[in-house]
Amino acid sequence: MIGARITAIGTFVPEKILTNFELEQMVETNNEWIIQRTGIHERRITRPDEFTSDICVSAVKDLMYRFNKKVEDVDMIIVATSTPDFPFPSVSSIIQNQLNISQTGAIDLSAACAGFVYALHTAHSLISSGLHKKVLVIGADTLSKITDYTDRSTCILFGDGAGAVLVERDEESKSFIGFHLGSDGSGSQHVYRSGLSKKVNGIELIDTQFLVQNGREVFRWVVRNVPASVRRILKKTHTSIDQVDWFIPHSANLRLIEPICDKLEYPMEKTLYSLVNFGNTSAATIPLALDLGIRSGKVKNGDRVLMYGFGSGLVHAGQLLEINLDEQINIPRPL
Repeated sequence: MIGARITAIGTFVPEKILTNFELEQMVETNNEWIIQRTGIHERRITRPDEFTSDICVSAVKDLMYRFNKKVEDVDMIIVATSTPDFPFPSVSSIIQNQLNISQTGAIDLSAACAGFVYALHTAHSLISSGLHKKVLVIGADTLSKITDYTDRSTCILFGDGAGAVLVERDEESKSFIGFHLGSDGSGSQHVYRSGLSKKVNGIELIDTQFLVQNGREVFRWVVRNVPASVRRILKKTHTSIDQVDWFIPHSANLRLIEPICDKLEYPMEKTLYSLVNFGNTSAATIPLALDLGIRSGKVKNGDRVLMYGFGSGLVHAGQLLEINLDEQINIPRPL
């Protein structure tokens, strides 16, 4: 199998900050309650004229600046998002034009909060097959645009952000060690945004432009299923849990991450998440958390990182990686 390596990373979050104190003025809630229930202190919100494609381009430009990378020779763009600018054209096509990449495939991938890991898996498959050499993978969402700010159970959770990585063919050094993918469509009614169909699994959906979530049912499903799926990756790759340097679960809610780590007997101090200052950014939470670890100096080349995403579907995906980025030429700008 041809080797593939993640060579560079870039991230971006919008300038506008929405704090818990501001949410106190919008719905019946308070700062202490939000932190106690979620661990979230603030989140970033896109401007009315700022969309998923815009923050994706900014994340790629951050990657290019920090690692002195060019993208004109990228031969596939994969964008994982649940909040595209339009049903079509794709976000990836808009990015292709904005970055002036003349010869590339461009696809959007819909796997909700597991989207970034699915996109990584797809990029690895394309390169290891020998069909592609350089793939741009982006996880991004602007959930603020589909959040109901009168619903205190959901509006406290979500924010906007983007993360991008470059996956390149490399015959000597490989990033990808093992994976696990799955889905449980019987729970599709627990997280959704209504569309052309108004029913799923025979259940009538709330017809709204906003995201709808049954947090309690999602919590139960995640705690029951994600630890077992992580163990499948470890077993498949003959890896013990103490050989994992960093665990990066989807940053949905800190109170959801804690029982996952407890079941895995994995320390929280070696678990990376991006929710404290950015909230739940769906497909962007995992690349944001990885980059926060890199920016802080925690994550270093040679470290083994286990990512696990889960979300609407109920779809989930995990990837065990060895970090071996190219040298960072420029200091990253603050998020």
